[in-house]
Amino acid sequence: MIRFENVSVTYDGDGGGDGATEPTVQGVDFEVPEGELVLLVGPSGVGKSTVLGAVSGLVPHFTGGTLRGRVTVAGRDTRTHKPRELADVVGTVGQDPLSHFVTDTVEDELAYGMESLGLPPEVMRRRVEETLDLLGLADLRDRPIATLSGGQQQRVAIGSVLTPHPRVLVLDEPTSALDPAAAEEVLAVLQRLVHDLGTTVLLAEHRLERVIQYADQVALLPSPGAAPVLGPPAEIMAVSPVYPPVVDLGRLADWSPLPLTVRDARRRADALRERLTGRERLTGRERLTGPEQARGAPAAAAPTPPSPRPVSTSLWRLRKKPAAIPSTPAPPAEVHSLAVRRARIQALLHVDLTVSPGETIALMGRNGAGKSTLLSALVGLVEPSAGAVRVGGAVPHRTPPRDLVRRVGLVPQEPRDLLYADTVAAECEAADRDAGAEPGTCRALVRGLLPGITDDTHPRDLSEGQRLALALAVVLTARPPLLLLDEPTRGLDYAAKARLVAVLRDLAAEGHAIVLATHDVELAAELAHRVVLLADGEVIADGPTADVVVASPSFAPQVTKILAPQKWLTVAQVREALA
Repeated sequence: MIRFENVSVTYDGDGGGDGATEPTVQGVDFEVPEGELVLLVGPSGVGKSTVLGAVSGLVPHFTGGTLRGRVTVAGRDTRTHKPRELADVVGTVGQDPLSHFVTDTVEDELAYGMESLGLPPEVMRRRVEETLDLLGLADLRDRPIATLSGGQQQRVAIGSVLTPHPRVLVLDEPTSALDPAAAEEVLAVLQRLVHDLGTTVLLAEHRLERVIQYADQVALLPSPGAAPVLGPPAEIMAVSPVYPPVVDLGRLADWSPLPLTVRDARRRADALRERLTGRERLTGRERLTGPEQARGAPAAAAPTPPSPRPVSTSLWRLRKKPAAIPSTPAPPAEVHSLAVRRARIQALLHVDLTVSPGETIALMGRNGAGKSTLLSALVGLVEPSAGAVRVGGAVPHRTPPRDLVRRVGLVPQEPRDLLYADTVAAECEAADRDAGAEPGTCRALVRGLLPGITDDTHPRDLSEGQRLALALAVVLTARPPLLLLDEPTRGLDYAAKARLVAVLRDLAAEGHAIVLATHDVELAAELAHRVVLLADGEVIADGPTADVVVASPSFAPQVTKILAPQKWLTVAQVREALA
């Protein structure tokens, strides 16, 4: 169905024209059979999005650059067929769902693609209803897309390409903005399309723990410019530089073949549980929260042992340290009986939350539970309908931005919302001015987070993970006592996520309070002291990470599910215990 024949892609500026030496991808030569789900994996920056774009014709017709070799989809050559000439056979969903939308409401968006193809109204109506049910969107059919959460928008974007019934689906990070339950629903839909309708699916995803079990084959791009390796999932995971926790645990325990699912791993885990009996170490229950940290005690270790931290251990030593944050009786954040109403939606109701210095809190819950709204209230972007919010003793929505930036900083779900300059250097200069920091402060942070990125690099030319790191440096320039992050691991591979975790641990150890809204249960297991679980705008659980996630089938990390009833959270924790 999809055939790559010795494909290479070179963009202008990375090897095109005279002296071309470094294609973004090269040697891509494999076939995706009809009715199979093939998972494209590899570290960030190896060209996965470029390979996906070549299938839909976006590369090179939209992106530019030079494509050598041949890509055919259902017999059509993508060099001679533009994306609109492939639209009836290929449906594409990129990393940013907002860039796909052309209408205002959910139902209209699901119908738009079929209207473009001239399908009869009765066919359109039936397919819209089927897709609303498949993706759990029936209750949202009349909602303006702009009022939906990021995960809900992701489901609408996927639904909009399903309604025309394409023979091939190309998806880039399809579950990145979805909560665990919604991700399972979407992946179950994809599996049903593959098994029942013979749809061919090619997708790239960094959260392999979610998708590896659904793949018929895995195509590994091991490094930039290296030819891909195609094979069965277990064989590829044995040699892949990126792999999910279940595979990491299988490697540690020397299981062969490697397990790809929690079920397979549990069947082999009895001996490992016996070895771990009596070796329990600090878990989320014993980590310091609240009053101890408020009195200045250092943050306790996260549940994983310290890993090599080339980025973060010297991050704040890259420039002269300012005076320590002055102690104050007011905690970094206090929320009392908070209610927020947005349009006709009750986004938050009766929320109470106190954040202590040095504490890391993970806000979790299904899409639309109110996580992003709570962060927006803490940074003053929304005004409470009732209750009170204070950040460092100030009321956020009444505090001038220049003062607020020294109390709280938000890295939004879309980091480019913070980035408006034409170069990295200009972004850093603006951040220094806005924060009243010494010139060079932001650039020093960027060097620690993004080694090798030049001053003249345009932010739009950075990968998703690199843009996140740049936005984080911009926010950290003012050294706010409270740092907020909304879905910080979208677009990050495992190595980039490990670097982010190391940076955030160091910040917490220095006394910064961190609140992150995330669907990434593995991130919460590694980093958070507390988990606050939201549902329909209300707090339904608030406690130490181990206690909350172990009790939740949806939000428990893979290691917890495999080794239950023992309360282990991460592979690194198990590795240290065995050592």
